Amino acid sequence: MKFTKKYEEYMQGDREKGLPLVGLKKLKKMLKACRREIEAHENRIQEEREIGESSDSLEIVENKCNNNCSGYCPVCDGTFFPSLLQEMSAVVGCFNERAKKLLELHLASGFKKYVLWFVNKSHRNHGSLIQEGKDLVTYAIINSVAMRKILKKYDKMHHSTQGQAFKAKAQSLRIEILQSPWLCELMAFYINLKNSKVNNKAPMELFGGCSLTLEDDKPTLSCCLFESVRVEVNLTCSICLDMVFDAVSLSCGHIFCYMCCCSAASVTIVDGLKVAALKEKCPLCRRQGVYRGAVHLDELNILLRESCPDEWEKRHQVERLERMRQVKEHWQLQYRAFVGI
Repeated sequence: MKFTKKYEEYMQGDREKGLPLVGLKKLKKMLKACRREIEAHENRIQEEREIGESSDSLEIVENKCNNNCSGYCPVCDGTFFPSLLQEMSAVVGCFNERAKKLLELHLASGFKKYVLWFVNKSHRNHGSLIQEGKDLVTYAIINSVAMRKILKKYDKMHHSTQGQAFKAKAQSLRIEILQSPWLCELMAFYINLKNSKVNNKAPMELFGGCSLTLEDDKPTLSCCLFESVRVEVNLTCSICLDMVFDAVSLSCGHIFCYMCCCSAASVTIVDGLKVAALKEKCPLCRRQGVYRGAVHLDELNILLRESCPDEWEKRHQVERLERMRQVKEHWQLQYRAFVGI
């Protein structure tokens, strides 16, 4: 079965729920309209050759065709890329919002937990949480595959690399769904539920082969997803070169230790990343303004704490002393400023 047909059948349920989708059929129609325009130009060139028009006139027509086949295409680029950009933004926004609510419900404690579970009547048991997580991941992956296929089709038709350039642009705009920190959180959420005593009697199948592996003391979170798409998340902090501790994901998708992030952003742990200057860059991709939208990966931190207890406890003791030192320095500076010393 072709992917387009499979995609339409699979996403019919999400369309009925009102969830945003990558409009694969609509985008293909736009490309077909462009193909007809290109073919019209090619026929025009052939006609010009047959009637033997001047070489200058023929060159103008050929240049017009070449401009439509590569580089800027007014038929496609005026509608295709803006439409795809809007749809991708809607998809990743919906995914992030739903995943955030689901994980808040799972991680809530005390009075907040009872309030959330009372409000979300459909998610009062672990089975419904698992199903919601499964639906969210499938929703994310199948839309990501749809985006890849339509961009590949664009490049094939235009003999260009603009599709890949658009994909890079989507990553810089933080609307590439596979880079979403909430996808990493959902993967950790699945393993945490699978390993919990409550669910040991009921094996769960949310992802294919989702696991946390430790090779040479380098942790990696990985899983196989729709159409053999494999997602691997390196859990080694590229700043301290150790396993991430109190992990946070910057808005560019890169994961670091919280304290390492604060150091890279030139802020204290007391002030936090929310006060980081917009000019501060990610240590890996060098993008600016990625700290204020950082997400604490609570599910991932739980997974690492349970999977690597010795290493986690060792890091906890070291970081506890460092945090106490920084807090002490912070309040000493505040005291000196207050008394005017």
